[in-house]
Amino acid sequence: MVDPVTLAVIQAGLQQVCDEMDLTFSRAAFSPVIAEADDRSDGIYDATDGSLIAQGSKGLPVFVGVMQFSTRTLIARIRDAVTAAPEPGDIYIVNDPYLGGTHLMDVRFAMPVWREGKIFCWLSNTGHWPDTGGAVPGGFSASATSAEQEGLRLPPVKLFKRGVMDAEIWQIICSNIRVSEQRIGDVKAQAGALLVGAERLCALLDRYGDATVQEAISAMRGLAAAQMRAMLALIPEGTYRATATVDSDGVVNAPLTIALSVTRAGDGLTFDFTGSSAPCAGPMNSVRATTLSSVYLAMRHIFPDVPISAGAFEPLDVTGIAGTFLDAAYPRPVSGCAAEVSQRIAEAVFAALVQALPDRVTAAPAGTSGNFGLGGHDPETGADYVMYQISGGGYGGFAGGDGIANGCSTIGISKAPPVEIMEQKFPVLYRRYALHEGSGGAGKHRGGLGLDYEIELLRGTARASFVMDHGLTGPQGVLGGGDGAVNRVEVMRDGKVLVPEHLSKAQDIALAPGDSVRVRTPGGGGYGNPAERDPERVAEDLRLGRYLAEDIQRLWPHAAKAPG
Repeated sequence: MVDPVTLAVIQAGLQQVCDEMDLTFSRAAFSPVIAEADDRSDGIYDATDGSLIAQGSKGLPVFVGVMQFSTRTLIARIRDAVTAAPEPGDIYIVNDPYLGGTHLMDVRFAMPVWREGKIFCWLSNTGHWPDTGGAVPGGFSASATSAEQEGLRLPPVKLFKRGVMDAEIWQIICSNIRVSEQRIGDVKAQAGALLVGAERLCALLDRYGDATVQEAISAMRGLAAAQMRAMLALIPEGTYRATATVDSDGVVNAPLTIALSVTRAGDGLTFDFTGSSAPCAGPMNSVRATTLSSVYLAMRHIFPDVPISAGAFEPLDVTGIAGTFLDAAYPRPVSGCAAEVSQRIAEAVFAALVQALPDRVTAAPAGTSGNFGLGGHDPETGADYVMYQISGGGYGGFAGGDGIANGCSTIGISKAPPVEIMEQKFPVLYRRYALHEGSGGAGKHRGGLGLDYEIELLRGTARASFVMDHGLTGPQGVLGGGDGAVNRVEVMRDGKVLVPEHLSKAQDIALAPGDSVRVRTPGGGGYGNPAERDPERVAEDLRLGRYLAEDIQRLWPHAAKAPG
C-alpha cells in the first residue's frame, strides 16, 4: 500500500501536470477567449473507463464531468470499432455535444499516454473555439432549431496520426468554419498542451514507477469518495426542493422550469429533476453530460476541499432528467447548455441546499456567461473576424458577507478578455466598462454588483448575436434576501434603442459604424433579511455610489437615514 507521504506527493504531481497543460494552452493560443479569458481545461483520465483522475486547478469546473464522459465515449467507440484504434502520437478531436460534450464551440482533444506498449491513461483538454460554423458568427444562434444550424459537428476522429496532422480532416474543418486561417494557432496550442502533459506525466511515472502511481490513483479515488460522503453527512437527512427558471429558449418566448428535489438518505445525495420542462425548440437544451457536470460543479462550490476526482461524484445520483430539456438528444440545438442552462442547474442546487447548509451555501450568483458574438469584415485590415465576448456578474451574498462584484461565471474561472486586447484585435471601442450600480440584491449581506459595458463598432459592417439569460428574472435571493437585478441588453442603431424580444437572446443584428451594444449583467442575490443589514454598510454603499438614494430607501428603509 502506498504510504501517505508518497500519496500526497503523487497527487500534487498529477495536479501539477494538469496545471502545466493549462498554462501551456493559454500561453500558446491565438484566440483571446483562450489566451486571455482562459476558456479551456485540461485533465487526466482513466485508460479503462475514462474516469477523472486529475484536472487543472485553473480549468473550467463544468468540464470536470464533461471530459470524463467524452473520454469514456471515445474509449467505448474504439472498443466497438466505431472509431479507429489509437497508435502512439495520435490525437483525437471531437466536439459532438451528444457524445459527452457541451456545445459545438467547446472542442475537445484526447491523447493516450503509452507505457511499454500499453495505454496508461488518457490526457484530454477542451478549448472554446471562437467559431465552428453555423448560422451566425461565433455559433451562438439564439433562434436555432436544429444542431446543423449551430455549426460543424465532429465525432471522435484522429486529427493527428502518429504525430502528424491529417491534412484532409483539417481541410474539412477549415471549409466549414469562419476565419479558419486563425484556428491553426489554437489547434497547435491545444495539441502542444497534451504533449507537455505527456512529457511531465512520464517523468512522474519514471520517478515513482507505473505501479506505484496507479496504486496512488486508486487510493485518491477512494479517498475523494470518502471525503464527499463525510461532507454529505453535514446535511440533515430529508428532502429539499427548489426551482430555477430560464427566460426562454430563444424561439418560443416562454420560461423553462428546472424543478429539483435533493434528498439526503444514508451516505448519498439524490438530485431529482422530475417535473422540469420538456425539450425545447431553441438552443437552451442541455445534453446529459452537461447536466450531470453542472450538479458536480455545484457541489464543488459547496464543498471545495473535496479533491477533484471521479470518486467525489460517486455518492451523487442524478435522476428524473429523461424526457426533459436537461437530457437533449440529436438534433435538439444546445448552444446555450454549457454557458447558461448549466448555471440555472447550479442555481437550483444552491437554492435547495442553502436550506440545509445556510453557513456554506450562497445566494444565487449572476448565472450567465454573457455570450456575445460579433462577426464582420474590417476594411482597415482587409480581414474577416469573429469576436467573442464573455462577461462576469455579481456573486450571491453569503453568511460571511456581501457577494463579489463582477466575478467570473458559476461554471468556471474564465474571465472577460482585457478591453485593450479586444480593441487591438477587433474594430471596436469600449465606450463604457463599469460596475452595474444598484444590481446587487438586498439582504443582510447584499449581492455583488454586475458589469455594465458598451461596445461601439468603429468601421465596416458586422452582425451581433447573443445567448444570455436572467433577463426576465434576477438571481434568487435566499433566507429573506432580495433577487439581484436582471440582465439588460440594448442595441443602439441610428439613435434608436432596440431591446430584443427575448430580452437577452437575439441573433444576426446588423451593425454599422457608430452603432453600439450595451450590456448590464445581473447582480447576485441577497442573503438574509435586509432589515438586519448594518446601517453603516448601507451608508458606505450610498457614499461610494453603488446605489442611488432612492434605491437605498426602497431596499433598506431601516437604514435610509443612516449617517454618511
